[in-house]
Amino acid sequence: MCGIVGYVGKQKVLPILINGLKRMEYRGYDSAGVAVIAKNKLWVKKRKGKIRDLEMDLNEEGISSTIGLGHTRWATHGAPSQLNAHPHVDCQKKIAVVHNGIIENYVQLKSRLQSEGHHFNSETDSEILAHLIEMFYKGDMGFAIREALQLIEGTFGVLVISTHEPEKIFGARRGSPMVVGIGEGETLIASDGAALVEHTRNVIHLEDDEMAIADAQGIQVKTLQDKKVIKAVEKISYDLSRIQKGGYDHFMLKEIFEQPETIHDSMRGRLLLEAGNAKLGGLEGCLDRLRHSYRLIITACGTSWHAGLIGEYLIEKLAQIPVEVEYASEFRYRNPVITRVDTVLAITQSGETADTLAAVREARQKGALALGMCNVVGSTIARETDAGVYLHAGPEIGVASTKAFTSQVITLALIALVLGRMGTLSSEDGQTLSQELSLLPEKIRSILKQKDLIKSIAEKIIPHQNALYLGRGFNYPVALEGALKMKEISYIHAEGYPAAEMKHGPIALIDENMPVIFIAVKDPVYDKVVNNIEEVKARGGWVIAIVSEGDEEISRLCDHTIPIPHTLQPLSPILTVIPLQLLAYYTAVMKGCNVDQPRNLAKSVTVE
Repeated sequence: MCGIVGYVGKQKVLPILINGLKRMEYRGYDSAGVAVIAKNKLWVKKRKGKIRDLEMDLNEEGISSTIGLGHTRWATHGAPSQLNAHPHVDCQKKIAVVHNGIIENYVQLKSRLQSEGHHFNSETDSEILAHLIEMFYKGDMGFAIREALQLIEGTFGVLVISTHEPEKIFGARRGSPMVVGIGEGETLIASDGAALVEHTRNVIHLEDDEMAIADAQGIQVKTLQDKKVIKAVEKISYDLSRIQKGGYDHFMLKEIFEQPETIHDSMRGRLLLEAGNAKLGGLEGCLDRLRHSYRLIITACGTSWHAGLIGEYLIEKLAQIPVEVEYASEFRYRNPVITRVDTVLAITQSGETADTLAAVREARQKGALALGMCNVVGSTIARETDAGVYLHAGPEIGVASTKAFTSQVITLALIALVLGRMGTLSSEDGQTLSQELSLLPEKIRSILKQKDLIKSIAEKIIPHQNALYLGRGFNYPVALEGALKMKEISYIHAEGYPAAEMKHGPIALIDENMPVIFIAVKDPVYDKVVNNIEEVKARGGWVIAIVSEGDEEISRLCDHTIPIPHTLQPLSPILTVIPLQLLAYYTAVMKGCNVDQPRNLAKSVTVE
């Protein structure tokens, strides 16, 4: 969600802060601001709107400084406005704070501070941090920050600068990511490695209740109880080109077209073609316990939840292990029945999703094996689970997930293959599945070549306010995902539904003004889906269908078809979702929507 970046060193700080914030625009935001120390005075500039608007204001100021912090805000407490934008300052304007997270006890803390004479300028929970630090400051900023943060209930990723100690920047976290970049004579702290990578690839990740005290020479890390911590330096694995558009109009389009490579990367070194098996190093120490679990509970949010639904179909079919899929946001609050013979698999692109993290902690507290599947090396999920698997999809900048989704499904297929081969899945069936997995990148390339056809169909969707997506079996979750993509970026209301359930309600909505998008590939439920299409056409519905290449019968029934190559039924979601991603993309672009930063959405949801 909110983007945070700070710098101390020898270079001019404002261009570094602005560029770092731009690298994190994909996270979603509604206002932006910076604070620097110049001539031993605190200088703050912030405004509602886009970073480019803030940048234009800064170009007129001529401020020179080598230490500062910046922030992009995604509103929680208080509407988007200049006053509610970060950074926030104390009464004396000597301390500046930026914060990501939610302070659950801010009402009580604010009341206490007001009773002691502190004046507030915003509606935010975050502003109390500046005043708490001011209250505790007695000549030692580190002490004041630690004391203030120990009063906080909730989550925080926070950066602080102050004219009291003008050559230092302080960063701390609890439940919200913070990464420290170590350069030559400079130190950066940010909520995302993307803000650091063009300056250094040497980083350390703060753990919960740790604080970094940084200056140009380096850093010191302590706990909030003032105990020193020795941190290992890690390397950011990707380069700057992975977070640039590379000639595409939008990050989302680039990421859709990267999928042949990203799913290959997800399988590379893991898929064993001759053995008809897979090797997942991150799970090796717990595979036996996983295989003999009473059940596997998959927990996730949004697109990752849809991937989890496909994982349920895959694992139950190939490995015969009972699987349940839970919304992470509901999981922890209903006191779920979890035992020591269960396994919980948390799926999250960022590895920082607050609800999913909470579900993992609930599972571990109850003794279950907790596994993680994420895309970001060093993320909180990766550190807090017992074991796990990285997606290797590379940085995903577009808010609407595409390549991470297909990499999640591929990884789930590999897990299902491994577990199946440990059980009843034969070597021959394993080889058939493995060979088909290896062919998927080329089949995706053939689908992407149909972009002009898909664009022409998208143009016809633009006048409509609603759309219905229908699929069965393995492709029911794909219908959900296709509808989610359409609503996220084009703002057309779209609903995904099991095709057979259409007649139990949604059929009442069907008329000539309702686009109905079917996933109707040749598989064991094909005939049933054809019947559902007939039902829609009988009521004047307008049908778009994802179909198998060469299927002339269904083409006669539909208004528009998008043919895709044939594959095995369990792997079909990896192909059927590609046209739906492009359909949403082109619809949104032709409507003039901001596809990379859709309104009100954030890439990494680090609050509940």
